[in-house]
Amino acid sequence: MAENDNRKVPVLSSNRKRELLLFQETLGLEYSDLGLLNNALVHSSYINECRDGSVTDNERLEFLGDSVLSLAVSDWLYNNVTGGEGSYSKIRCIVVSEDTLYKVALKLSLDRYILLGKGEESTGGRKKKAVLADATEALFASIYLDKGFAVAREFILKQMVPEIKLVIQHSSKRDYKTLLQEYVQKMHRIVPEYKMVSRSGPEHDPKFFYTVSFKGHVFGPASGHNKKDAEQNVAELAYKELKIQD
Repeated sequence: MAENDNRKVPVLSSNRKRELLLFQETLGLEYSDLGLLNNALVHSSYINECRDGSVTDNERLEFLGDSVLSLAVSDWLYNNVTGGEGSYSKIRCIVVSEDTLYKVALKLSLDRYILLGKGEESTGGRKKKAVLADATEALFASIYLDKGFAVAREFILKQMVPEIKLVIQHSSKRDYKTLLQEYVQKMHRIVPEYKMVSRSGPEHDPKFFYTVSFKGHVFGPASGHNKKDAEQNVAELAYKELKIQD
């Protein structure tokens, strides 16, 4: 267990202790110090409103968790992916991004257990990307402090390796947006225009629908879970259709 002096953790109520025992069970872990797990789930807005000097927010843990996460991902990339520093850095940058950590937080149902102030709660803080991504990093740090790096690494990689593989798979795909632009510029001396025509799904899992057009020709719509993917997907649709016609 790593040293963790100078921490202020609250005395847990019986209800909160039950919540955390349930949460650690879903994580597949058994904390020696449930206070660490609780601390990882305390947002600064909660501290601002409760004004309990025995409680601290998760910002220090978030800082530490960022480094623990980076080391775990870097170690896995070094041992499992052939490449150089540039490719490793690019993959790691995407994997440790707010979007990815947000996905992990929702997968772990972390949003159910985070402590928020009433103001933050009322403005949808329980589903905010930044709030959940930061808490995920804090969670990683709490595991590291309670169980050491080996256990933390195993837990982190269980969540992150599928995301790493998705990034690698995506980066190996053809960039149809660039291919389409090069094709249209060569044939027509203009650039294609992308337009979002609709959006559906909940805030935490939206779907965007885009069309692409040039010289009166409209292709799509095609969808994606973010705007970039939707544009790539409609570009692929248009490019393949154009090459068939060509």
